[in-house]
Amino acid sequence: MDKLITALAPVFAAGLAIQQLGEILSPLIDRMSADYKKIIVGVVSLTLGLLLAFTAKLHVLQILGVTPAAGLDFIDAIVTGLIISGGTEGINSILKFLKYTKEEKKNEAASKTPANASAPPAAIVPVPTQPALNAMNLK
Repeated sequence: MDKLITALAPVFAAGLAIQQLGEILSPLIDRMSADYKKIIVGVVSLTLGLLLAFTAKLHVLQILGVTPAAGLDFIDAIVTGLIISGGTEGINSILKFLKYTKEEKKNEAASKTPANASAPPAAIVPVPTQPALNAMNLK
């Protein structure tokens, strides 16, 4: 998992840079056209994300282990550009998905007990009596 996070770091940094650029440009866009602000910021972010993905050869799908058919690296670059254009939210979504997948595999492995293993004894927990519960409620 650590290697994966390290491999995704350039994509995260690119997304963060585009998000910050959007924050810087936001007041300027408000002055020009507040009505189309979301569209303008989106187009600028997507353009820069695609530019970074293609020129820096960032490929999220390959990092995640998906290898596109020969000659279709541009699809990986387009997906990466879309993720980068989402700012930090795009890469955070990927990391959350990977974390959930890891936890699911861990829980699945923990639920499988070896055939020759015996179940551990259950802990004996004392149950409070009714007078004890009444005394606790009075406090």
